[in-house]
Amino acid sequence: MTEHKVATPEEWQTARDELLVREKELTRRSDELAREREELPWVRVDKEYSFDTEDGTKTLAELFDGRSQLMVYTFMFGPTYKAGCPVCSSGADTYDGAMPHLNARDVTFTCLSRGPLDKLLAYRDRMGWAFPWASSGETGFNSDFGAVHSEEALRPFLESGNLGPVPELAAACGVDPAAYVTEAPSLHAFALDDGVVYHTYSTTARGLEPLLSYYGILDRAPRGRDEGGAGPPWIRRHDEY
Repeated sequence: MTEHKVATPEEWQTARDELLVREKELTRRSDELAREREELPWVRVDKEYSFDTEDGTKTLAELFDGRSQLMVYTFMFGPTYKAGCPVCSSGADTYDGAMPHLNARDVTFTCLSRGPLDKLLAYRDRMGWAFPWASSGETGFNSDFGAVHSEEALRPFLESGNLGPVPELAAACGVDPAAYVTEAPSLHAFALDDGVVYHTYSTTARGLEPLLSYYGILDRAPRGRDEGGAGPPWIRRHDEY
């Protein structure tokens, strides 16, 4: 018999109504934060970046593809990776469906990685995706926007002996833990105004959870994310479950 609390329909409804009050409070606060993001000051991007794309070399301004807003996700696929990060890949499964809706609101979305373009596109073909993906190579974009960790910065973590799921995720990418954690996932927003590119927003870590849309669904499942154990990472590429 289940060990979870069992209630009558009336008791459940009372508890649900109480929770709904707090859910609405969170929704309203989320709306407020969205407005505060829009009010952040912009920073002019004067440095010239060069990216390898399917359509040849492009500047940051050209990545906007004729629109005035650009979202860039730094997908963890480093120069020595054999395959993309499984966690980044799980989020990427939703990007194609979002593209028409983002484009309709004057937003271009692209993934960006330091790996060579031919590897990125071959992996994209394997996964069945079609969204834009560019290679930043050694252009400096990733380091300038905090999407690369230095060996010195990583040393305390790598020598701590407490790497969590990193070894398994690194192995899934065909690299060692140091090479894996050199890359960092992040999301960056840019605006193009009168030919000038401005950096408007960035986030990383748990700020990226909206890109992992399945978490929002799991949060409403009976056992939630069910990640409380210390076992290996459960997330796989969609063709590896």
